[in-house]
Amino acid sequence: MTYFFETYGCQMNTAESAALDLVCRERGWKIASDGEGADLVLLNTCSVRATAEQRVMGRLGFYGALKKNRGAEKRPLTLVVAGCMAQRLGEKLKAKAPAVDYVMGTSARSTFPLILEAVEKDIPPEQNPGFGLDAEKPVFSFSASHLEEGAGESPLRSFVPIMHGCNNFCSYCIVPYVRGREISRNPAAILEEIRLLAERGVREITLLGQNVNTYHWEGAGSLDFQGKSLDFPGLLRLIAAELEQGLSGSPSGIRWVRFLSANPRDFSREAISVMAEHPVFCRHLHLCVQHGSNSILAAMNRRYTREDYLELAAEIRAAMPGITLSTDILVGFPGETEADLEETLALMEDVKFLYSFMYHYNPREGTAAYELPGRIDEKVKRERLARVIALQKQHTQELLKSRLGSRETVLIEGISRKNADELITRTERDEMAVVSGKASMIGSFAELTLSGLRGNTFRAKELISCLGV
Repeated sequence: MTYFFETYGCQMNTAESAALDLVCRERGWKIASDGEGADLVLLNTCSVRATAEQRVMGRLGFYGALKKNRGAEKRPLTLVVAGCMAQRLGEKLKAKAPAVDYVMGTSARSTFPLILEAVEKDIPPEQNPGFGLDAEKPVFSFSASHLEEGAGESPLRSFVPIMHGCNNFCSYCIVPYVRGREISRNPAAILEEIRLLAERGVREITLLGQNVNTYHWEGAGSLDFQGKSLDFPGLLRLIAAELEQGLSGSPSGIRWVRFLSANPRDFSREAISVMAEHPVFCRHLHLCVQHGSNSILAAMNRRYTREDYLELAAEIRAAMPGITLSTDILVGFPGETEADLEETLALMEDVKFLYSFMYHYNPREGTAAYELPGRIDEKVKRERLARVIALQKQHTQELLKSRLGSRETVLIEGISRKNADELITRTERDEMAVVSGKASMIGSFAELTLSGLRGNTFRAKELISCLGV
């Protein structure tokens, strides 16, 4: 049997697709080169923006036509929709796209083996006991591994989910409604996955959660926490101790840790101290600001002010000089004035982000902001977004040029797409650099000097040293 996945949206969806991929491989299924030749196609969907759902509906139309052709050829295709869109629409999705066989929400991944078994035994979806009105309501559970291995060789970087869901209810965001309330993962399971990844040759991990800062574990599990609950800084300490012990005297292993997403409201000073104390945590942080106006931040229900954000950014940089910051910026929110936009531009000037994910507001039915008055004209939103993008491009170039001549440690990630004789590398500050080298060096940490800049990618003349594979 063969399968093919299409994954949309955030890094959490990527990690969860990797976990489902593992379920397929453990049952002996093989990856198809495309959806047209697969026995099962799964679309892991996103609901953050309406455009993401529209794209999925287009793909469902494509697969619907493919299923009709398959029917004539007596070659069945099972179509599964998973993720946030599946959670939001539920069985209503089948009315919109009748070709869909199974709708698997964010808490229903444990039922995936039942789908595979049904396909293997040629059981029609309506006869699958794991679904339908009589099915038990699923509860979210974390997978044991989220390593993307479907294409063959294990990757050098991997996501490690540590929590799921969100309690913040930002007024524009659908995530709390499709992901549910916050659930933290057993720290013993987190460390076990990290050990597994290290054995498989992973060099860098990214801890994932809709809001990693609010990680909170009350049960001790199989670890001894002296009867205390474990918060995010405590988890970071556990991970640092695990990795630093594993790296003692060895050039191999997981050397870098990142995490996403970090809400400024919940980012504690203790977390800053732990990061600064342990060099295993990369000197880059994605710290979502969303806007620079206090009135818009309040309307978004972000529950911090621009002053809070600027103070936090300053403390982070004081504790870790040279750290780079990136962010999300949302313009055109209902009620936004020209003065509000100017405050966002001013905040960008103060902080100087290495890069930003910038977008304009689109109404999302089911969120509090959907009912707000004062919607901004599309033309105005696009014009304001263009100004934000232009300023960010300026800042990115300024920051990158200021780094020319510096000596950096990099992870060699692969071969450059533009030149087979060059390697693509990444610094811990999340900057890309290209350097001449051999494919056998992929997976090594090395040192180089940033000698040139082409676009947003550094050039280096040669690798100064290699720190091992």
